[in-house]
Amino acid sequence: MPYVNIRVAGRLTVEQKQEIAAEITDTLERVAKKPKSYTYISFDELPEENWAVAGKLLSQKD
Repeated sequence: MPYVNIRVAGRLTVEQKQEIAAEITDTLERVAKKPKSYTYISFDELPEENWAVAGKLLSQKD
């Protein structure tokens, strides 16, 4: 049973989540031969202040 956890900075729309979930589910079915009904996907949307890249919080403006 595949379990996919997607973490993103900021928010995704419901439409974006649906498209991402469909694409990942289709890929796992096609490549790994996993039935769609076996694939679980969760989304973690974190505030940009909780992510840092190159020592800077994403919420910090240049």
